[in-house]
Amino acid sequence: MSQPPGASTRTDDRPAPAAGPAVDPAWRPALSPGIMPRRDRVREADLLVLPERVVVLTGRAADIVRLCDGRREVAAIVGELADRFPGAPVPDEVPAFLARLREQGWLR
Repeated sequence: MSQPPGASTRTDDRPAPAAGPAVDPAWRPALSPGIMPRRDRVREADLLVLPERVVVLTGRAADIVRLCDGRREVAAIVGELADRFPGAPVPDEVPAFLARLREQGWLR
């Protein structure tokens, strides 16, 4: 099973282009139980601590995951990131990235 771009041992700086199932803009993603975000200050890396492994978040993946608090809808996450990063392909890439995290079981 492949790792989602932006959330694996090492990847490039951007989530991969949109691919896979559509995401409901009203979905309120949150980290699944047992998965915890952490900051490794020694390595200056953002991590997801999963049962039996650790995932290094690269590029803007940590910015996306931090917004997955179960209160914000996907549309609000996309809007906030689009405001923070003007000109970035946020509307195309962020929903696909979230869908891949959900497929991995990291988001509910």
